[in-house]
Amino acid sequence: MSTADDVVLADISDHIATWTLNMPDTRNPISHDAVVARLTTLVHNANNDPDIRVAILTGAGPAFSAGGDVTAMANRTGMFEGKPHEMFSAYRRGIQHLARTVYGCHVPIIAAINGPAIGAGCDLALMCDLRIASSTAFFAESFVKLGIIPGDGGAWLLPRAIGPARAAEMAFTGDRIDTDTAMRWGLVSRVVAPGDLMGEAIGLAKKIAANPPVSVRLTKRLLRESGRQDFDSFLELSAAMQAMSHHSDDHREALSAFMERRDGVYTGG
Repeated sequence: MSTADDVVLADISDHIATWTLNMPDTRNPISHDAVVARLTTLVHNANNDPDIRVAILTGAGPAFSAGGDVTAMANRTGMFEGKPHEMFSAYRRGIQHLARTVYGCHVPIIAAINGPAIGAGCDLALMCDLRIASSTAFFAESFVKLGIIPGDGGAWLLPRAIGPARAAEMAFTGDRIDTDTAMRWGLVSRVVAPGDLMGEAIGLAKKIAANPPVSVRLTKRLLRESGRQDFDSFLELSAAMQAMSHHSDDHREALSAFMERRDGVYTGG
């Protein structure tokens, strides 16, 4: 298992970061320490780089991600070795740290799901803000098939994406769903031909990146907070963020662009 940066490839162009899970021979598992460390670093870099306005997460090869490494699980190696308290700690500093980091990324993340998204791979897609799937993809919350549970937060993420009854069906059966079902249930927002996937994701990313970047980051924060605050406290937070937005340079530029019927040029100020 490589510990180099090539386990997740990274590129930045036109304010868009593209992150590619790059272990196609093993279907892009995300349970290895090297993958957790690399994705965590990439998210932290995006959080602190005002030039990055949106990210795309995809997989190399035919799969998006098979989730956990089943071979390592069977051999009791890596995060799957040790006594219960040791595995507890391994989950917290490994896959759960990854879940907190990706879900908490300051910029929007588009999951460009190029193929099967299974177990923790399905949950990785759910940690993103937007999901576009290739017609060759499918999804499975398949932990019960291995006699385990969604230890990465999937039992929290999935009901919020598709509702409790459908989430229960996926989690209790472990059955896969195709992209037509995923689209109908709201797990993904678009399904496209395999050859159109990255073009579609980049096109959506460009629309996001064209907007004032601080407003986009604040809007993402509000969307995340909406699930854990009551309405009154949420309105207080919205008022504070709106006051900051009204005093930004980008707000003044957006007003000028609107009045002058032109595209705005935003700097993040």
